[in-house]
Amino acid sequence: MKRHLAIATMVVFACSSIFLLSSCAKKQVVVEEKEITAPPEEEVVEVEEEELPAEEVAEELAIEVEEEEEEVEREEEVEIERPEEVELAERWEPEAEEEALLDRRAARFEGELIYFDFDKFFIKPEYRAILKEKAEFLKDNPNISVRIEGNCDERGTNEYNIALGERRSTSARNFLVSLGVSSYRIETMSYGEERPLFFGHDEESWSQNRRDDFVIIKE
Repeated sequence: MKRHLAIATMVVFACSSIFLLSSCAKKQVVVEEKEITAPPEEEVVEVEEEELPAEEVAEELAIEVEEEEEEVEREEEVEIERPEEVELAERWEPEAEEEALLDRRAARFEGELIYFDFDKFFIKPEYRAILKEKAEFLKDNPNISVRIEGNCDERGTNEYNIALGERRSTSARNFLVSLGVSSYRIETMSYGEERPLFFGHDEESWSQNRRDDFVIIKE
C-alpha cells in the first residue's frame, strides 16, 4: 500500500514538472517572437505638387533668361574695360618715372650755383663741369629756358655792383651758348648786392654772395 502511494506521488510530481516546463517554454517563445517582430511600416502619404499655371512658368523663365543676359553683358563690359585700364597703367608708369627724373634734374639745375672771385666775372675752372651739366639739361628739355641772375657782395657802390653782376650772368650765358644752347633760351639780369645769401661782413659771407643763380622758366 505504501509502495503504491509513493509511486502515485512520484507520478504527480513528474506531471507537475512537465506542465511547468512546457509553460515556461511557451512564455519564452512568445517573448522572443515579440522581440523579433518588426514594427509595422508607417504609411507614406504622397502629396501631389500643385502645377503652376503656364503663364507663371513662362514669366519665371523669362526672368531667368533676362538675368543671364544681364550677367553676360556685365562680363563683356569688364573684359572691355580691363585692357583699357591695363593700357593706362602701363602708359602712366613710364610717364611718372620720366616726370620724377625731370623734377630731380630740375632741382639740381637750380640748386647748383657758380661763384666768382672778388671783382671778377670769368668762369673759374672748377665750375665748368657744372655749366656743362646745365647745358645738357637744357638741350634735353627744349621747352625749358633759364634766367641767370648775377650777384655781388656788399663792397663797392650799388651802380658798380649792378654792372658787375650783369657781366657775371653774361659770362655764364656765353659759356652755355658755346656748349650748344640757343641764346634765345637764356635770359640774364643782375641784382648787384641786393640779394645776399649770407649777411656777415667777412670773406666767408662775401664769397657766398659773389655768385650766379639759375632759375628755370618753362614755356
